[in-house]
Amino acid sequence: MSGRKSSNSSASLKISNDVLTKIAEVAATEIRGVASQGEHLVISDKGMNIAGKFVSPVKAVVRGDAAEISLNIVVLQGCNAGKVAEAVQKSVKSAVQNMAGVPVSKVNVRVADIMLNSAGK
Repeated sequence: MSGRKSSNSSASLKISNDVLTKIAEVAATEIRGVASQGEHLVISDKGMNIAGKFVSPVKAVVRGDAAEISLNIVVLQGCNAGKVAEAVQKSVKSAVQNMAGVPVSKVNVRVADIMLNSAGK
């Protein structure tokens, strides 16, 4: 559960993986074309429930001195899924590095589903 650590002779600083996960999720929800409810990603019912357990759409793991972040997103109908995923990668990397000071080695984005318009188009 440790993120970036900084220490001197009398103090240390740790940023938890949960904090990195939250930063990544908020950054992803700010991208046009990503289905969200406030600051939370919409969760796809496809592949998000494994063996009866809820699986978070965002996972952050620190390996060495850098974070690896994986996200499962739902893209809104009519949006280019590739461009949305690429924008999510850039936004998440920038947000984590700027807000937490943790270098990001990878941002893996999986488009888990498409949210269709409910207007019956």
